[in-house]
Amino acid sequence: MRIVGLMSGTSYDGVDVVAAEFTADGDTLRLRPLGHRELAYPDDLRAEIGALLPPAATTIEAVCRLDNRLGEVFAEAAAAGVELAGGTADAVVSPGQTVFHWVEDGRVRGTLQLGAPARVAARVGVPVLHDLRSADVAAGGQGAPLVPAFDALLLDPEAGARAALNLGGIANLTVVAPGAPVLGYDVGPANALLDAAARRFLDRPCDVDGARAAAGRVHAALLARLLAEPYYAAPPPKSTGKELFHGGYLDAALAALGEPVASDDVLATLTELTARTVADACDRHRVTEVVAAGGGVRNPTLRARLAALGAGRWRLRTTDELGVPAQAKEAYAFALLGWLSWHGLPGAVPSVTGASRAAVLGSWTPAGPSVAAPRPPAPRRLVVDA
Repeated sequence: MRIVGLMSGTSYDGVDVVAAEFTADGDTLRLRPLGHRELAYPDDLRAEIGALLPPAATTIEAVCRLDNRLGEVFAEAAAAGVELAGGTADAVVSPGQTVFHWVEDGRVRGTLQLGAPARVAARVGVPVLHDLRSADVAAGGQGAPLVPAFDALLLDPEAGARAALNLGGIANLTVVAPGAPVLGYDVGPANALLDAAARRFLDRPCDVDGARAAAGRVHAALLARLLAEPYYAAPPPKSTGKELFHGGYLDAALAALGEPVASDDVLATLTELTARTVADACDRHRVTEVVAAGGGVRNPTLRARLAALGAGRWRLRTTDELGVPAQAKEAYAFALLGWLSWHGLPGAVPSVTGASRAAVLGSWTPAGPSVAAPRPPAPRRLVVDA
């Protein structure tokens, strides 16, 4: 079965597109990567997404317009994925762009992803799986993270306690260990605050290669204030996003210091924040190896700091060494979730999300007649039986 997977993360810089071929071999599922691409968002679309995200106010008109514009972008991305698949695919997984993750008192009440899946289905002519988080939320879960289902199958727990780390806008960690349930949760910001600082101080979407962070020094008082965030001390299951870690959050922390901080020092401090919170989580779970993926692995300053903090306790490597491109891992993970849902198998891991049961994820938007049943003749009239 060939599936196209899309992913647009909390950094909202573009769409990662993959095509994957899945073959069941007994209780082993084989994945053959067929290729991946990165399609960058134009600046005006990034601005449109950013203008709608919390804590900004918005209108239902803005939500509708963005939903459909994203649908057009995802439709083009899906078409590129079908090309990667050799011209034909069985399904597309389009999880959409998260614009709100509603959390109250540590419980997720709802979640909203935009991306007009009907536009995707119309463009590529195959069924589209979307709204992947809501079923887990309805079962009492966090609806995130969902990638641990992929990590749990990829990493062999019998090899010892190991962690899969994704460094996107938010840092997600999955831990597998012999004889223990899979554990996974959002650790905290990976690139979310770094990118917010880059936009504010550098007028750029990011600090390329962490160069400005490398030129700065960690500001001890700012780091201490940031590390005091209650989210870090909360036990899993837990999830977060830019509704917490946004530009205004950083502005408030800087204002509370009562003294100016050089821009390079802010970036150095935020890099240390990400590295420290991730390393503390890895140490807490006593892992021996951390397999990283996501945009943050492109940042040599962040990678070097993570490796230094783990030295002597755990080894840092990337998913490229396991055959999964680090920049496309989440898109491949969503393609896997599509395979599971297609076959009626759960994709959420209750020990990760805190749900009462393992849910089959997503809703299908068909591109034509159902593939699961023979097509009846089109009805010409309706009779109501008493």
